[in-house]
Formats: sequence, C-alpha cells, structure tokens
Amino acid sequence: MLSLRQRIIKRVFDIFISLIGIVIFIIPIFLLMILSTILHKEFGIFTQKRVGQFGKTFTIFKIKSMKLGHENSISSFGNFIRKYKLDELPQFLNVLLGQMSIVGPRPDVIGYADALKGKDRIILSVKPGLTSQATLLFSNEEAILKQQKNPL
Repeated sequence: MLSLRQRIIKRVFDIFISLIGIVIFIIPIFLLMILSTILHKEFGIFTQKRVGQFGKTFTIFKIKSMKLGHENSISSFGNFIRKYKLDELPQFLNVLLGQMSIVGPRPDVIGYADALKGKDRIILSVKPGLTSQATLLFSNEEAILKQQKNPL
C-alpha cells in the first residue's frame, strides 16, 4: 500500500506525463480519429465502461478499430493501430481525469475484475494503468487469444 506522500507523487507524475502525452500526441490522435471515422463510417472514438479503482466503473477512450456492425471484425486499420498500441493514445485523457494511472494493471471490462471476491479484489485497490508488466509480457495478446478455443 502506498503512503499518502507516495500517492501524491504518483498522481503528480501521472498528470505531468499525461499532459506531455496529450501535447505530443494530440495531432496523431485527431488524425487517427478522423481516419477511423472515415474507414468505419462512424465516430472514430470507441468508449466502453471499464472497472477502475475500488471497483468503480469509468468510461475508457480508444481509437475505434472494429468495423461497423461487426462485433468481432477488426479492420486492417484496426490491426495496425492495435499492433502499435496507437488505439490507446486517447487514454492519456483518462489518466488526466484521474480514472487511470500511467502504470497499473490493465482496466478490465465489467464482469471480470468487479466480480472478484475476498483477497483477489486487491487488484482493485489501485488505479488501472496505460502500461504494466502484463502489457509488456503479453504485447502479442491478440495472437495469443486467436489460438485459444475459448478466448474469454
């Protein structure tokens, strides 16, 4: 558990890095959003409820990577932006809003992390992050899941 001082330092770090990320990536985010809007024929920002710190839900922002009306159909554009994690650039806004951190466990969809019981809920004691050890270890998550009989 982080001390109050450590939590303040972590939050200041998150604000600083997210502001830098937004300044550096605002034009690429805007261009990717426009391109996604054109290619997918709907607004290029994907939003979804995710489970955050203490099990509270928040809306995550991503660049849309799936085709209109095709729930599991990732476009070639989507494959590209997912491969290079460009779809996650809008999440700097989630960090700035205090819903996520730069480093922390990946935010889970409703129905998994929020259903944890007892000691397993410890993961919900911290804010989800843009990056984590799991993000680095499973950078090829899409390929791994495609090989599974039941990817859920």
